[in-house]
Amino acid sequence: MPALTLPAEAPSLAEAVAQSVRDGVAAGELVPEQTYSVYQLADLLGVSRSPVREGLLRLAEAGLVEIIRNRGFRVLPPRAHDIEEIVGIRLALEPPAARRAAEQASDEQLGAVRSALDAMAAAAARGDDASFWPADRALHDLLLRASGRTRTAGIVAQLRTTTALLGPPTTASGRTLREIHAEHEPVVGAVLARDGAAAEAAMRAHLEATGRLLMATLVSGSSPARGGPGRS
Repeated sequence: MPALTLPAEAPSLAEAVAQSVRDGVAAGELVPEQTYSVYQLADLLGVSRSPVREGLLRLAEAGLVEIIRNRGFRVLPPRAHDIEEIVGIRLALEPPAARRAAEQASDEQLGAVRSALDAMAAAAARGDDASFWPADRALHDLLLRASGRTRTAGIVAQLRTTTALLGPPTTASGRTLREIHAEHEPVVGAVLARDGAAAEAAMRAHLEATGRLLMATLVSGSSPARGGPGRS
């Protein structure tokens, strides 16, 4: 078993295990041809088998590993099809939701959306990835909830988590935090102006650009930054 370690910061042990395996795949320490033991991984990381199994289940749902009953798990190479499918689902959900948010959000919800964009801008100016990505996720979530689609918000949150496990972030292609923030400005501007058509078009353009870059970084095999979600 390769010398994997748990990341210093993670919301839960299961997510820490998933990130550790993800880092091992990115570093070439875990390879597709090998079957790895759940028991050995638990011992190596110094955790019980329960969070290891939960973390591996999340990776299996993302398509990064295959769980082999009574044997362990095996790494699966990331596939471009997975990214295409996820982006396609988000394109079906988020642009129409941006239109609805523009048309029906309350003033309080619009204020929260504006604050999330401001938080992204401040983090981008500092080059602060750790603050930028939570603000980015919050902005997308707020727009979905302002559209009255709470179930859709949960689905998109899970899709973003899955995308983060599949491959390197778009910043690996040279895309900066300032550029990502700038892509969100037309979306928020249209929502605040209550221009539903413009909000839908801007969200579609943003997601299509993100999808193209995710595909490009996956194909190029760029190495992801450890622990960073990096998906907009």
